[in-house]
Amino acid sequence: MQLRYAMTGVAVVLSLAGCQRTAYNDASYSSASAPAPLTAQPVPSVQGGQLPPPSGASQFPAAPTTGAPMAGQGGAMAANGGLDVTKESLVGSWRVNGSCDMFLTLTNLGSGSRGGTRGCVGELTAMRSWEVSGKQVVLKDVNGDQVGSVYKTADNAFSGQTKSGQPIALSR
Repeated sequence: MQLRYAMTGVAVVLSLAGCQRTAYNDASYSSASAPAPLTAQPVPSVQGGQLPPPSGASQFPAAPTTGAPMAGQGGAMAANGGLDVTKESLVGSWRVNGSCDMFLTLTNLGSGSRGGTRGCVGELTAMRSWEVSGKQVVLKDVNGDQVGSVYKTADNAFSGQTKSGQPIALSR
């Protein structure tokens, strides 16, 4: 029995030995071991002037002008001219208009699959699900109402618009 107490005591002492507190001793830290301060460097003069007027180009890409005519709810572009698309090829992360992210999964949500956006503005913030309808990918809100739609234009590229007509460009 005493051996058991002795072994327990040794185990406690060894475990506490590994719990030493380490701290810097300010007296052992001298300014002689510190690096010398950097010297200032000359800076060239700054020039001032008037910027030219903006060229009138929008920060948003132009809406696609080729393909099928506008159709459906909210002016979503029909994808009659789009490439074939499968749900499996859409799963994963997409860059939206080069400024935010869209995530598409195969997890069921209502009549579609779960999806969402991060960092987007406008109508795309409400996107919660998606589904493939023919050659078109329909983006929906939590109530199942259409937020926008896109169609495949190339490998890893989709183009379309929101319900209000804002362009949507998905890429990987």
